[in-house]
Amino acid sequence: MKQHPENIVTRFAPSPSGHLHVGGARTALFCWAFAKGRGGKFVLRIEDTDQKRSSDAASIGFVKDLLWLGIAWDEGPEYEGHGGGARGPYFQAQRLPIYQRYFDALIASGKAYYAFESTDELATLRDQAKAQNKPFRYTGEFARAMTKEQGDALLASGKPAVIRFHTPPEPITIHDEILGEATIPAGETDDFVIRKADGFPTYHFAVVVDDELMGVTHVLRAQEHFNNSAKHIVLQDALGFRRPIYGHLPLIFNPDGSKMSKRDKDKVLRKAVAERAMTSPPADSVDPGIFGAWLKDKNTQLDLSASVALAHALGVVLPEINVDDFRRSGYLPEVLCNFLSLNGWSPGGDLEKFDTEFLQSHFDLERVVKTPAKFDRSKLLAFNLHALKGMPREEFVQKVTVHGKVYHAEFMARLTESQFRSLCDASHERSKTLDDLFRTNGFVTVADDLLEWDPKAVTKVLQGSVPSGLDHLRAMEAILHDCEDWSVGGLESVLKSYADQSVAGNLGSIAQPLRVALCGGVVSPPIFDTLAILGKTSSLKRIARCLASHS
Repeated sequence: MKQHPENIVTRFAPSPSGHLHVGGARTALFCWAFAKGRGGKFVLRIEDTDQKRSSDAASIGFVKDLLWLGIAWDEGPEYEGHGGGARGPYFQAQRLPIYQRYFDALIASGKAYYAFESTDELATLRDQAKAQNKPFRYTGEFARAMTKEQGDALLASGKPAVIRFHTPPEPITIHDEILGEATIPAGETDDFVIRKADGFPTYHFAVVVDDELMGVTHVLRAQEHFNNSAKHIVLQDALGFRRPIYGHLPLIFNPDGSKMSKRDKDKVLRKAVAERAMTSPPADSVDPGIFGAWLKDKNTQLDLSASVALAHALGVVLPEINVDDFRRSGYLPEVLCNFLSLNGWSPGGDLEKFDTEFLQSHFDLERVVKTPAKFDRSKLLAFNLHALKGMPREEFVQKVTVHGKVYHAEFMARLTESQFRSLCDASHERSKTLDDLFRTNGFVTVADDLLEWDPKAVTKVLQGSVPSGLDHLRAMEAILHDCEDWSVGGLESVLKSYADQSVAGNLGSIAQPLRVALCGGVVSPPIFDTLAILGKTSSLKRIARCLASHS
């Protein structure tokens, strides 16, 4: 195994623009495991210098996502007993005086300079390069030819200016622990901006300063940042900083090869709305004004709460993209961590199921793959099913209860404690996620006189051959009316007796008509559990209504 420096420090530095994308979660997980498995430290830093994209609420979303996954930071923002540290602050927007010292040093040494071109002037330069079929490279002849007095006069007049780094005209070699070595030819990296006109540092500058001052030894991040390393290396050299060890991780793609994106949700919603030719939102879903603006502009996206509300009203399932999506969908954090670990890294052999302790002690860069990882949702679901089925019953009930209180409070409020416990017992073996119990058992919370029946289920199950499902339902209504032991065992006894006499013991022939009458469709927990959960009064009322409606 390759030797690494002592006192290893890794960092995860998200931009606070919403909940944590699973790709970012995988990066954080690998950074955390690499450091903790070697007795090092894991630092969380919030890169909020892009004021248009950043918000305090988004920062809180990120830290909640990390803690739910079990990824705690040794240094970083203070939240619920985590974080702190002597090398803060850990929000870049609070570090402006620190950055200014290094701006001043580069300006004084002639390694950086003020540039005054407007947005329109830069656009003209880009158009000229395009017309000549050349890539645009900012060389800064005008700005660098300016005397200090001229520059000071422009600054004193209030003319907007950025600070650009004077990139040395030399090849830049990037050493990467995963991708190997690559050399960027001289002239490929232009004089890039290190401080914006608003006074905030660019990503490239802030990340270099912070990595040095926070003692970061290893930078593990997505492959899309690989070329950025050239800019970071020349800045490190100019400032007299160390060069951390780089490792660029493979991207995570959908199974069809497309990049997993937050826009995947938007595509699902727009397709559903287009299929219905909707010009206004369903009642009690999204504000009509917000819906109308979203419909007109294909480049905008609804926020999370509006997306969830619209999806619920349309009866569509949104693809999980962010960590919070998977939490809402009822995945276990330990399962998601296990699965994400396999997206880009191999533990060796045929091993697939392991916990984060194993990941800490075994994760290395040598087994990180170079090619994009495919996010297999079916495999993740199978992992989650396996974990839930292997869970002790009381633990399952506890986790489902917590999930229900957070995401399905109305559902929980409509059931008695006994009903909910019975529903948990009946659902444990068949639940793929913690959310399945709530998504597939809505019939329990519907008022008896408001239950509706799926027309296809009615045609297929209740009508047709003689004796029909309705005929069996009439016979069972009388049997159930006289049933005194309304327990799962008692119900099973009387209904199996009827099945033995009427359909040669084929329980399915009588269970499905009952299921349609009680639930409105053909999916429910085992039929004896379903009857017991609803209770005798509700069950008989639903059967009577179904018979009256379809006879």
